[in-house]
Amino acid sequence: MSSSLDAARPETAPAETPRFRPAVHFTARDTWLNDPNGLVFHDGLYHLFFQNNPYGNVWGNMSWGHATSTDLLRWTEHPVAIAGDETEDIFSGSVVVDHGNTSGFGTAESPALVAIYTSAFKAGSVHSGTQAQSLAYSVDGGMTWQKYDRNPVLTRDSAHFRDPKVFRYESAQDSCWVMVAVEAQQQKVVLYRSDDLKTWDFLSDFGPANADAGEWECPDLFPLPVDGDPENVNWVLIVNVNPGAVAGGSGGQYFVGQFDGVSFVPEAGSLAAPAGITSLPDDASRSEALQQSLWLDWGRDCYASVSFSNAPDDRRIIIGWMNNWDYANQLPTAPWRSSMTLARELRLSSGNGGARLVQHPVLGGSEEELLHAGNIELGASALRLPDAVPGAAQVIEAEIAPGTAERVELRLLASSDGRQGTVLSYAAGNGRLTLDRSRSGETTFHEKFASVESAPVGLEDGVLKLLIVVDQCSVEVFAQDGKVVLTDLVFPEAHSQENSLAAEGGIATVLKLAVSSLA
Repeated sequence: MSSSLDAARPETAPAETPRFRPAVHFTARDTWLNDPNGLVFHDGLYHLFFQNNPYGNVWGNMSWGHATSTDLLRWTEHPVAIAGDETEDIFSGSVVVDHGNTSGFGTAESPALVAIYTSAFKAGSVHSGTQAQSLAYSVDGGMTWQKYDRNPVLTRDSAHFRDPKVFRYESAQDSCWVMVAVEAQQQKVVLYRSDDLKTWDFLSDFGPANADAGEWECPDLFPLPVDGDPENVNWVLIVNVNPGAVAGGSGGQYFVGQFDGVSFVPEAGSLAAPAGITSLPDDASRSEALQQSLWLDWGRDCYASVSFSNAPDDRRIIIGWMNNWDYANQLPTAPWRSSMTLARELRLSSGNGGARLVQHPVLGGSEEELLHAGNIELGASALRLPDAVPGAAQVIEAEIAPGTAERVELRLLASSDGRQGTVLSYAAGNGRLTLDRSRSGETTFHEKFASVESAPVGLEDGVLKLLIVVDQCSVEVFAQDGKVVLTDLVFPEAHSQENSLAAEGGIATVLKLAVSSLA
């Protein structure tokens, strides 16, 4: 991903902030990170490569950092995998396991891992000012990498051609590698095919469509069965956009449709506006179309989400960058800056508008239960929940029937005097779930940080289901079994640890309430 932000360290480094270090969200030890890259499962390990500045905690000197995990919760950071140099920055891309040794970089018995990444060529290099796609390969399970000596392997002589996601496409008629990349400033996804990962032929393009007011980045394309039915498979195209997301700044949209090995065709229900949002006549029309677009996350802090290659049992698991380009370089954390979202498993579920994604956080089943209760009548008097625990994440699961209540409110990471806290509320009257971080603690480091996000959420049989993960400096909300997700960063004061639940304007019933700790 590109940025014009200054690549140098701040002249005065902020004091270290260990209280904000997440327990189960990956952060680099003491440097900057952004987009997840090259997500791949191989030989029992999940590999997370990522955009990394090895020399500072703001954007710059782009290289691929590297971490591994066996459970997607606890990560081990390794040395830089693919380093930028005097000719190129190493921008986003993907990794595949070349099982058939189509590239010749490995053997049939010991396949190579092949990284397909964007070379952002610097002034003075042969390809100065362009972005093109290049290869690197590993024959030791992803721990060391060698750049291909004939890079780049695909160029369009473009300054904004980037973020290749490559996958193996198999059908009765064809077997090949397919690349989805973007012409970022044209708001287009471009598709190519290859037999050997080295020589690429153009297939088709898609876009602009829906949220197209900003640059398109970090695409992904994959099949998923609808409601688990292998006879009913749709394809999902993820396209991240910056700026112009539903909550402002950076965000991820998606389309559902069909891919035949050449072209992606979205179903009609995936299109909020056939000609694209930017062609709509006024701000009100654009806002309405944004609400109708399909969003991976309705919060401010989930961007560049892409999925793992070669995941076991054909699971489709994504990770996103938990940040927003509006204020990314100003987050009040040190010595690191930025983290990843939780890993989320994706499924397609049928509904009135067509097949839609649902997301379930990968938690590993190792939570320690702190509270389990049910059938609680809830009014204006707050129901106190277990406090947040320093150094651990907290998982809150609730099923609530709003009943006569006008509003149900969950206060998270709040101070005892009520002056600070992050508020998650639901208004049954308009069916909106709202996450308010305007008084969540440290908010003044950037003018765009103090914000309120909301999403449409309908009750199901009169019930609101919530799964909330709170981890030191973040809140991830999965509503109605993951049909709607909101993710926001928060930076509470050290004394703000209280959690509570209340109802306003009537009586609600808490059918189920479970709180657990995850470290």
